Amino acid sequence: MSEDWESGGFGLYVHWPFCESKCPYCDFNSHVASEISHSRWRKAYVNEIERLASSLPDRRLDSIFFGGGTPSLMDPGTVRAVIDAARAHWQTDNRLEITLEANPASVDVGRFQDFSFAGVSRVSLGVQSLRDDALRLLGRRHSVAEALRAWDVANQIFERTSFDVIYARQFQDVEDWSAELRDVLALNPRHLSLYQLTIEEGTAFGDRYDRGKLPGLPTDDLGADMFDLTQEICDHAGLPGYETSNHAVPGEESRHNMIYWRYGDYLGIGPGAHGRLTISGQRFAQTSPRNPMSWLSAVETHADSRMALDAIPLNEQSEEYLMMSLRLREGCDLARLHRLSGAIATPEAVQRLQDDGLIWKENERIGTTARGRPLLNGILRALL
Repeated sequence: MSEDWESGGFGLYVHWPFCESKCPYCDFNSHVASEISHSRWRKAYVNEIERLASSLPDRRLDSIFFGGGTPSLMDPGTVRAVIDAARAHWQTDNRLEITLEANPASVDVGRFQDFSFAGVSRVSLGVQSLRDDALRLLGRRHSVAEALRAWDVANQIFERTSFDVIYARQFQDVEDWSAELRDVLALNPRHLSLYQLTIEEGTAFGDRYDRGKLPGLPTDDLGADMFDLTQEICDHAGLPGYETSNHAVPGEESRHNMIYWRYGDYLGIGPGAHGRLTISGQRFAQTSPRNPMSWLSAVETHADSRMALDAIPLNEQSEEYLMMSLRLREGCDLARLHRLSGAIATPEAVQRLQDDGLIWKENERIGTTARGRPLLNGILRALL
């Protein structure tokens, strides 16, 4: 009998923790460093893959994702070494997707060619806005012109490309976002990640917000209107929302992120990287030290603190699967959900949400309707 994770696949996430500067809205584990020993980091990543691969034998690797931080600041030799190590220790899918996140300010033709030669097949570009004034408000160091040049270079070199845009920003209204989104689509992307600006605790924006120094943020109703508009415009352009914040030409979906949303297994390597791993039939939550030098030192000295594994009870697995899968347009497999735990998403709860027009049910799958997608948190509470 197959293990549950096989329904979602297996991926490798590699976290590069360094950036040239810290964006004020960012709550990711990213740090600014004056000096980086690329040889030490390369060896540490490769050693961790070699060490952990023995616990995950007979796997087929579906994707590798270099995230951060700003992975386009990595030495291409480090990227190649990680990819080679992964290929050496696991079988790979014929369509192995290898994605690297890039900042437009760190892009040049030669560097992107080196990443391509190293094995990267897909680049995700952090454009964030096609308006220079918005980029300044977001604390971005690149201009629109630099972003457009980076986009052109990426499409010349890589098989697949994507870029991120943040909307529902300060002083932005529906008309502004409609015009900007149409400019985005005029670039002929085949995948887009479109995120509403969120104010996170512990960020510079969070501090400003607490002090009343972040004016012009949209109301919840305006944010909802922008979300609805985003779905409508992208659907019409042939990039339907396959996930709450992600749009793609059919067939161009992010294979790595689909592993997360389909609740597969993924191994996280690097500072603060986390994962979900099934070992000997038990699924574990994997975590790593967040501080870059603490993680690096722990790996180099073989300290137990370099990674923690905590068993996930079946009821928590079912909750995680439901929460992730309902972000997808394809929805949740009820049979799989109930194999994990039959105590949630009861027929009565499903029927009530159907009657309210918030979810659909087809055979043994449920998913959110267009009306229900903005109300996902409430739907989850009702099903849990």
